[in-house]
Amino acid sequence: MNGQDVRTLLGKRVQFYRKQRQLSQAALAEKANISITFLSKIERGIKYPTSETISGIANGLGVELYDLFRQEVMSADHQNMLDRLQNDVMQTVEAVFKAYKE
Repeated sequence: MNGQDVRTLLGKRVQFYRKQRQLSQAALAEKANISITFLSKIERGIKYPTSETISGIANGLGVELYDLFRQEVMSADHQNMLDRLQNDVMQTVEAVFKAYKE
């Protein structure tokens, strides 16, 4: 994978998660503390951000850094199902720990 491939992959993943979370470019740019123009260039694979900016984008999207570089892409329905499952598991674990402490 060359540099352009990485930029393209990152851009597609940022756009995928942004749309999945129903965020406008303006909203994500504000969360990541970057300009809309720069975010647009990242999504199109024209610019590659610094690690600090990538971290801000990941935080703004509510994803882990590695999610922005994974090559497999799930459909929005599958991702939503996975997110719900993760939340359910976390709630169950928290309930078990709470019950255990009492």
